[in-house]
Amino acid sequence: MKLNLLILLMVLVQAVGALFFIGDIGMSVLGIERQPIPWQTREFLEIGAAVALLIGLVLSGLLLIQSQRRLGRAEAQLQRASAAFMDLLEQNFKAWGLTPAERDVAFFVLKGFSTQEIAGFRKTSDGTVKAQTNAIYRKAGVSGRGQLMSLFIDDLIADSPPCSEKDED
Repeated sequence: MKLNLLILLMVLVQAVGALFFIGDIGMSVLGIERQPIPWQTREFLEIGAAVALLIGLVLSGLLLIQSQRRLGRAEAQLQRASAAFMDLLEQNFKAWGLTPAERDVAFFVLKGFSTQEIAGFRKTSDGTVKAQTNAIYRKAGVSGRGQLMSLFIDDLIADSPPCSEKDED
C-alpha cells in the first residue's frame, strides 16, 4: 500500500511539473494569448514546477533502489529454495537407495523430460531408461511420473498454510 501511494505521488508530482512546462511552450507555439502575470508569480510557478520534477526524479530513484533490493531478496530466496529442493531430492534418492544412474534419470524425469530425451542425454537406449524409471518408481513406492512428482510437491507444501489463510492479510 505504501509503495502504491509513493508511485502515485511520484507520477502526480511529475505530471504537474511537466504540464506546466509543456502547457507554457504549447501556448507559445500555438500563439494562444494569455493574461500576463507578474514576473515574481511566474518565477514561483517555474521554480515550483522544476522542484516538482526534481522530487519526481528523486522518488523515481528511490523506487528503483527499492525495486533492486526486492529483486535481490527474491533472487536470494529463490536460490535458497532451489538449494533446499536439491537437498530434498538427494535425501529421498539416498533413502530409496537409487544408483548414480537412477539418480540422473530421476532428476531428468522430475524436470519433465521424455524417455527418448533422457536416453539421448545419457547416451543409452530407451529400454535402459525405461528399466531405470521402473526401478525408480518401485524404490519410491509410486506407479509413475505424476506420483513421483507429487511426493516432492507434497514435501514442499507440507509446512505451508492453505492459500485462503495467506490471502486474509
